[in-house]
Amino acid sequence: MILLAFDTAQGALSAAVSDGGDLHVAHFEERTRGHAEALMPLVDCVLKEAGIGFADLDALAVTVGPGTFTGLRVGLAAARGLALARSLPLVGVTTLEAIAEPAGAAADEITIATFDARRDEIYMQAFANDLEALTPPLLPGLGEAEAHLPQGNLLLVGTGAPLLAERLEKGARSFRLSPARPQPDAAALLRIARSRIEAQGLDAFRVAPEPLYIRAPDAKLPGGRDPGEAA
Repeated sequence: MILLAFDTAQGALSAAVSDGGDLHVAHFEERTRGHAEALMPLVDCVLKEAGIGFADLDALAVTVGPGTFTGLRVGLAAARGLALARSLPLVGVTTLEAIAEPAGAAADEITIATFDARRDEIYMQAFANDLEALTPPLLPGLGEAEAHLPQGNLLLVGTGAPLLAERLEKGARSFRLSPARPQPDAAALLRIARSRIEAQGLDAFRVAPEPLYIRAPDAKLPGGRDPGEAA
């Protein structure tokens, strides 16, 4: 099964392609803007390096949020367009899952995936070692974040990890910071998507995933409408 994955939802841009469980090609770069212009050239580059064309793909994977409104929509729109054009299944993976998967938790640790959401808030979710969600995706204020954490040894990963660590240092919680990348990486999307396809089958992903918004977008259209309400 040839699988293409890409991410534009947070502060990076990445794309990767695999065949039969082997990672063929993966590209990652930190990027806070310009995702729309850079995504498809990067996808083309990854496919060419792998010697694969769009007609060879069996499935797609993309991040669905939480993330920046513009970046998230860029990736989702591209993935939905490719899935529709090629009649491909599309697996949606949250950005929190994407950073939790490669975090490297020990057997006795709970992974806390977290992004800096600004405004003294963080996106946050707790995961067991098998990536089972122990909490829903949350958007607590930094002062309230500790109250949402499960009991146990914690592994913090993501751009919000240093912010959360500052709060935990004032208490008695046992934690450490993961050395993994704090941004989503398409290579992790591939592993998660492949596992889900193997468990559920391709047909379980024929309906395009919806974006995960925990906070309403800041931008407003004329008349005060939310961009997500646009036709």
